[in-house]
Amino acid sequence: MKKASEYRKHAEECRVLAKQVPEGPQRDQLVEMARTWEALAKDRDVLVRKHPEIAQPDKEDDD
Repeated sequence: MKKASEYRKHAEECRVLAKQVPEGPQRDQLVEMARTWEALAKDRDVLVRKHPEIAQPDKEDDD
C-alpha cells in the first residue's frame, strides 16, 4: 500500500496537468482525480493513525 505522501504527489501532478489543459471535460476530470488522490491521502493518514503498525518505513530511494 502506498504512503499518503505518494497519493499527494499524484494529486499535485493532476493539478499541474489540469492547469495545462483548456477548460472542459478533460480539465474537470483531472481536477476530480486530484480530489480523489487527496481523499485517499487523508484516508491513509487516518488508517495509519489508528494502526501505526501498518505504516511503511521511509526509504532513501523512494523519490
